[in-house]
Amino acid sequence: MQIDFHHATTYVAARLAGFPRDQAEIVAHAAQYVDDATIPGTIHFDNEALYSRISSAHKMLDPRNADDLANHLVWIPFHFLPGNDGLGEGQNPIGKFINKIVCTPDSPIARQMVRQAILDQDRPYGLHRLGVTMHVYADTWAHQSFAGVLHKINEVENAKETGNSGGFSSGLASFLSDILDDAVPPLGHGRATVFPDMPFLSWSYKNGRKEKIERNNTDQFCQAADQMCRAMKRYIAKAPRADVSGIDEQDMNKIQDLFTKLKEKDGDKRHGAWLEAIEHDPFSFGPEKISYSAKGPGSWKEQALGTNVDKLKYQWNQAFLKSNWKCFHDAAQAHRFYVIYDLLPKFGICAA
Repeated sequence: MQIDFHHATTYVAARLAGFPRDQAEIVAHAAQYVDDATIPGTIHFDNEALYSRISSAHKMLDPRNADDLANHLVWIPFHFLPGNDGLGEGQNPIGKFINKIVCTPDSPIARQMVRQAILDQDRPYGLHRLGVTMHVYADTWAHQSFAGVLHKINEVENAKETGNSGGFSSGLASFLSDILDDAVPPLGHGRATVFPDMPFLSWSYKNGRKEKIERNNTDQFCQAADQMCRAMKRYIAKAPRADVSGIDEQDMNKIQDLFTKLKEKDGDKRHGAWLEAIEHDPFSFGPEKISYSAKGPGSWKEQALGTNVDKLKYQWNQAFLKSNWKCFHDAAQAHRFYVIYDLLPKFGICAA
């Protein structure tokens, strides 16, 4: 998924769940920032204070993608959550270990991840962690059938557009053949480029096992939005197992229309259209103007560290401790620790 879903759709789902606007903006911003926090390292302040951050994403051509440990610490906990083939604790899918770590939509692992974010919400970074969790949860639909490791399961062959999604005038297969070759590693959905991320697309392909995979992105994205809304209602209720409703029909129809009618490959352009719709063609919570800046003016990083964010040392400000940027990075570290060291071992998965 791209910024149109991770920021705009997450914001809509949060507002429909009942979050006030300011809290929904934090959740949605954190959800998108998972894709934009690509630089790890230590922040040095002029009073000798230090802050260490991790990265929650790599660019597809980042050399770190050739490092197995780097993959396990980024792609697995933040983008391709292992699904254990939809099985519960103590159960194993038939076959090799790769079958345990292929991403599966709304798996028992994913539900436990959401449950923990709800239980830990009283932390200063509770809303930010919910945003991180919603990113990962949504990706279990978009990234299903792929794994966050270098493996032949991630091969993409004979890809073609199906149905009447109308995303590519020259056909998906020919577009793929023009840009994909062995230079793109079989990591995650790298060889499928952005096709799992485009809400309007119906398509199919054969994976590295010669299995035919059928995808209807619109249906899957609608399911993700609905389940995210339910999860966020449970967060507000502080009850991980509460029986709650999803998105009502009128709002879901509007979401589905935005998914299907914005036939644009560029996620930023789709995001802009979503922001226009939220402001001028309102959902049931009313018209609202929102924005997102990954860096530069108005960004969380600039608010936390100042206007010059390329210094060797930054001027210390006590407000840094409560800044959204620090809270996001705290949340990312808490999320990764929980997934890698607590959650996945319950399902027999040792990832790092």
